[in-house]
Amino acid sequence: MKEGYVIDTSGVPNESELQQINKLARRSLSADEVFVFSVVLCDNEIDRDFERFSNQALETMAKLYVGKTGIFDHSMKGRDQVARIFSCQVEKPDGQTTTYGEPYVRVRARAYMPRTEKNKELITEIDAGIKKEVSVGCSVAHTLCSVCGADRKQEPCEHQKGRSYHRKGKDLICHHILDGAADAYEWSFVAVPAQRGAGVVKAFSNQEKGGAAMDYDSVMKSLTTGEAVTLSAEQAEQLHSYLQNLQQIAKHGQDHYEQLLKDTVRMAGLVQPDMKGELMMKMLRGLDYAEVCQVNKAFTGQMDRLFPPVSQIEAPSQKEVAPVADFDKFLI
Repeated sequence: MKEGYVIDTSGVPNESELQQINKLARRSLSADEVFVFSVVLCDNEIDRDFERFSNQALETMAKLYVGKTGIFDHSMKGRDQVARIFSCQVEKPDGQTTTYGEPYVRVRARAYMPRTEKNKELITEIDAGIKKEVSVGCSVAHTLCSVCGADRKQEPCEHQKGRSYHRKGKDLICHHILDGAADAYEWSFVAVPAQRGAGVVKAFSNQEKGGAAMDYDSVMKSLTTGEAVTLSAEQAEQLHSYLQNLQQIAKHGQDHYEQLLKDTVRMAGLVQPDMKGELMMKMLRGLDYAEVCQVNKAFTGQMDRLFPPVSQIEAPSQKEVAPVADFDKFLI
């Protein structure tokens, strides 16, 4: 077996498996109507993002994934549904260990799809080993630092993923442990999974009394890099509110930036009267915010030198003070 991919593609369900499948089907299906295969969904090995699932999370996910749909590339469209998991279990292959020295643990599922003309090509690709890499969409409650154990969502520490830290007489590669599996949404056929043995697309949630809090930095990073992210309805609403707030902040920032440009053009007109305002504005718009601030600072300095502040009520100098008259002879 090759861990982390579609395996055991015999394709024919036994009687027990057929009973499990028919619990999910709308009508009773016969063995020749379905194609079944095994797939390793995820494991406790460190993935390409320097993250791994805890053994406890894997135990929970094996239960959560029964009945979950299989799709392509984490698409949210119903027409991309191609398979469904009818059984799932945690496996501990004998003699196998992880890169950090612990026994290797994986979640292996059995999935089925109908033998239809539409699925004929996909079944051929699965049998041929073309469609085999998979990735899961899930949420976890905790993201723990492997070096100090801190929950990165509640108490961020100074340790960085992928860096080596010397602890207890040995060097440890920092990674994050995904613990407290909260939900399992779907699993997908993908080209390049994050986990070397399977793959994971993570939608984080932090279950607290006040509701589910999101790791917005991770979600936004995934959106900007094109990585698929699966969100619950509650998380989608949170993200919508978060983006609305960012838009409001961005508007205030844009207003400030426009005023900064106007002030800089005004000062440029005073210190360099031969420079046309339209040309200066065009030049400034070609700069980024930090560069505009530098130009504004330079013009402010020139303004201070050319037009120094003058006090409206200036104390007279010593030379301007009239001499004190000798009034002693008038004293009684």
